[in-house]
Amino acid sequence: MGTHVIENEYLRATVADAGAELISVRERAGGAERIWTGDPAVWNRHAPLLFPFVGKVIDGQYRVGDRTYSMKTQHGFARDREFECAGADAASVTHVLASDDWTLERYPYPFRLTVRHALEGQSLRVTWRVENPGDARMYFSIGGHPGFLLPEGVRKEDCAILFPGREALEYISASPAGYALPARKRLQLTDGRAPYQPDIPDTWIFEDGQVQSVGIATPDGRPFVRLHCEGFPMLAVWANPKGPFICLEPWFGRTDDDGFTGTIDQKKAVQSLEPGERRDIAYSIDFCL
Repeated sequence: MGTHVIENEYLRATVADAGAELISVRERAGGAERIWTGDPAVWNRHAPLLFPFVGKVIDGQYRVGDRTYSMKTQHGFARDREFECAGADAASVTHVLASDDWTLERYPYPFRLTVRHALEGQSLRVTWRVENPGDARMYFSIGGHPGFLLPEGVRKEDCAILFPGREALEYISASPAGYALPARKRLQLTDGRAPYQPDIPDTWIFEDGQVQSVGIATPDGRPFVRLHCEGFPMLAVWANPKGPFICLEPWFGRTDDDGFTGTIDQKKAVQSLEPGERRDIAYSIDFCL
């Protein structure tokens, strides 16, 4: 697996060609790791890119017009594809994935997906460019899934999730099969924060642009990491109970509604591009040092 190291005076990050995935961010002072290590016994990812779907499609199938396509894996296929490194300098690296015969069998839209990771002080900015080189309108979803490794000895149960400036939020959760359930639940906040709860549903999914900034605070109350996702319609919080990490996930699109029977253009928050059109989407992560 090819990897690329970018660094500045504060951080040293590693990005893999496989999936254009961020696999490590270390503090230059002290060397502490900030990204989940990808232990296959717990969760074998670090910060996967979700494209052209976020979450699952019903029964591993979806429809474009009258035709049915198979998508057995959740979150699409980009996270498992080899990207081409299109350029790098000391503090940034750019990767590209283009459609080919393999992708077109599973997803009928020609595309070009560019991913740039760039260090800016104590922050990492992730930018996606989605392009439609085809001759028909293209539908897609895209999202981030970074897992943040907690400091040694810190338990998730003693951390808080930060929602600056908010007093309460509404969220939905997923069924055991991974599909979105319609019931909205209220999350009451104290000073813009909610304690991490080990008995929460598998995923908190905040819709309708409620969350434009989110973070994690360690037990002493200090912010550990902040994620900024201005303009994103959705944000999810997920954690595997077995590992010392929490995922903060900015999304354009999400898993199918439980019982969904529509076509791809009817999916919740699905995005579209006209022929020849392109779109840039970005989020940033502040590593509080």
